[in-house]
Amino acid sequence: MSQMAKVQPKSRRLRPRSRGRPPEFDLFAFVRALVDIESVTGNESRVAGFIATFLIRQGFQVSLQPFARGRMNVVAAWGNPEVVLSTHLDTVPPFIPSREDDEAIYGRGACDAKGILAAQVAAALALKAAKVRDIGLLFTAGEEENSVGAKAANELANPCRFLINGEPTENKLATATKGAQRCELVAEGRAAHSAYPEWGESAISRLMAALRVLESLPLPKDEALGDTTYNVGVIAGGTAANVIPDRARAEIYFRTVQPAAPLRARLQAALEPYCRIHFAPEVPPARLVALDGFETIVARFTSDVPHLTRWGKPLLIGPGSIRDAHTETEQVSKKQLTEAVEIYSRLVRELKSLLSEEGASAE
Repeated sequence: MSQMAKVQPKSRRLRPRSRGRPPEFDLFAFVRALVDIESVTGNESRVAGFIATFLIRQGFQVSLQPFARGRMNVVAAWGNPEVVLSTHLDTVPPFIPSREDDEAIYGRGACDAKGILAAQVAAALALKAAKVRDIGLLFTAGEEENSVGAKAANELANPCRFLINGEPTENKLATATKGAQRCELVAEGRAAHSAYPEWGESAISRLMAALRVLESLPLPKDEALGDTTYNVGVIAGGTAANVIPDRARAEIYFRTVQPAAPLRARLQAALEPYCRIHFAPEVPPARLVALDGFETIVARFTSDVPHLTRWGKPLLIGPGSIRDAHTETEQVSKKQLTEAVEIYSRLVRELKSLLSEEGASAE
């Protein structure tokens, strides 16, 4: 594809002993190798190159999809992929190097989502060794900010019928995920000397009034996804303690359970008497494929799934707990990592079986 650039293999330590035999693969060592390559959002190129080179050595057809200067997705195939395993390359800051004990692997991305990526690679290797064809891998950049890599990947032509996306769900199959709506509140006032507050108008007071209204505002609910929730993540304003502030702002992140247009209209009606509101593009909630025989959950977070609409019907599952993601002690259980390899392999086989049955019935 014109948007893709072939990757040339480079020397790497992780490789099979010889051709024609299932590759040796140390799952835990691979997780740590990934964690130790810093890939905070915007800096994914080194980890993308590492993964691409490794997969080439295992016999996969591998391409990089560049979409911005120094940023790219990794796309790998064995045959003509009908089922694709996918997760993201980037992490939140700051970089934290890997370590391990008997129970877990620690470090930035261990849980979200490099442990997941390693389990998906291990599953793909096992399936390939078992002569299972028509499978693929998709690893995207930028999920932690705006899913820009997934949006770029969605422009690629592909034959995928099912996408198994990876996020930390403790190896439970998610039946749905919440959406997301970011917004910025901007309040404006009039600066004055603090000894004469009647000469000015405090933007911070106006912003606080808007946030108090927000606290009392009824928000949408959904029977499956629950309540719309929000977090006021950033507040900034003013220049000095002895100056009436003429500007203040807050950044808010909503976890949505319905399309966000009614929420935006409600916020504008309630808050615009106090401030201006700037909305980022929404990420809609996602309803996902569920299969019998798997424990299920409803995920309160979002993922790349809403931006990969051309990659088939979506599933979402992965090792690790969302409680550990983005924390100073981020970790993933070794037991869950091992289980995830088997779960991903089983899901691929079951989905391919469904496709075979569909093909037989169509004949």
